[in-house]
Amino acid sequence: MKKQITEAEKRRKELVKELLQVSNVKSGEDINDIIKEMIGEMVGGTLDGELESHLGYSKYDTENKETMNSRNGYGDKKLQTSYGNVDLKVPRDREGEYDPIIVKKYQKTVTKDLENKIISMYAKGMTTGDMETHIKELYGLEISDSTISRITDRVLPIAKDWQVRPLEDIYAVVFLDAIHYHVKQDGRSIKKAVYIAIGINLDGERDVLGLWIGENESSKFWLGVLNEIKNRGVDDILIACVDGLSGFSEAISAAYPKTEIQKCVIHQIRNSTKFVTYKDIKKLMADLKKVYKAPTEEEALINLDSFDETWGKKYPKIAVSWRRNWTELSTYFKYPESVRKLIYTTNAIESFNRQLRKVTKNKGVFPTDDSLFKMLYLATMDITKKWVSRRRDWGEIHSQLAIYFDDRIPD
Repeated sequence: MKKQITEAEKRRKELVKELLQVSNVKSGEDINDIIKEMIGEMVGGTLDGELESHLGYSKYDTENKETMNSRNGYGDKKLQTSYGNVDLKVPRDREGEYDPIIVKKYQKTVTKDLENKIISMYAKGMTTGDMETHIKELYGLEISDSTISRITDRVLPIAKDWQVRPLEDIYAVVFLDAIHYHVKQDGRSIKKAVYIAIGINLDGERDVLGLWIGENESSKFWLGVLNEIKNRGVDDILIACVDGLSGFSEAISAAYPKTEIQKCVIHQIRNSTKFVTYKDIKKLMADLKKVYKAPTEEEALINLDSFDETWGKKYPKIAVSWRRNWTELSTYFKYPESVRKLIYTTNAIESFNRQLRKVTKNKGVFPTDDSLFKMLYLATMDITKKWVSRRRDWGEIHSQLAIYFDDRIPD
């Protein structure tokens, strides 16, 4: 059904056409100059409205004047905007009490300030509709979806520079996982995987190493991610923590042959108990806990045999799955408790993913890969600025890793 154009929209279109004809527009620069004039008029009009509200009477309504204060002409001001410098007339009052809101007394820019607020709101996952309402309430300005998109698009070159920035030589631990979103492609919605790597360096500091968008989660794409990380300067990863994706281990071993792989025990537990009946789940989980919480690998294997004797007939696939993946599920047993807690689960990256989902929950389908990457980058910057510098127990963890990897950690 064709959208009906309101009378206000018709009139606006007519005014725009009339403006373009009168202005004799011949180039992009001419359009830029018109926009600068419009900004000046719009901001100037808002300032006049602010002074009127401050004084309590309109310009020519002296009969309702209830103050000794009055207007006192205008001062000149230059504003730096995205379209260039704008000449502005700032109204003054005789007693100097008026303090502009939309453009503060010593503020040199209006658009940058507004753009920064828009980018901040965008990073926190506000919808464009909410942003439009918020900007109108704060500034009395109308702002469109396309303007918001144009403003936030300015972070794309910065985001892409961040994505290829050099990384450190060695990471103690790297967590690898993927999160899925719908993106429009060739006129239809495609489910795409966003591959995420979070590294902990030898000083115990976390960093998001990158965000990669692919059409589906696969070991081949992960190998490409790992090779890119290597090309950005990462010579060694001591331990990689991953979920149970088939082929993941081969991809890591191909890029980093010395890296120890720890499959997420929590993922394994979830997969193991997916089809366990409600009446069995509590006792089965108690028996399974004796396996992954055992103090040593030897005791864990004894407890796995015991688990299989108890539950093998009813749920034969559980013990089979644990034994098939045991080499990479059991890596953490060789380490003390502080290191175990760090590596036996991918909770560190899953927590980050939850925060990304919270920011993006209002976005059903992204129009392009760039729009998805832009939002995730901004959200990442917003999330990581709250991260503490390093884990409190890092001194203990580092001393343990220095023993286990003494030939790979520099003195």
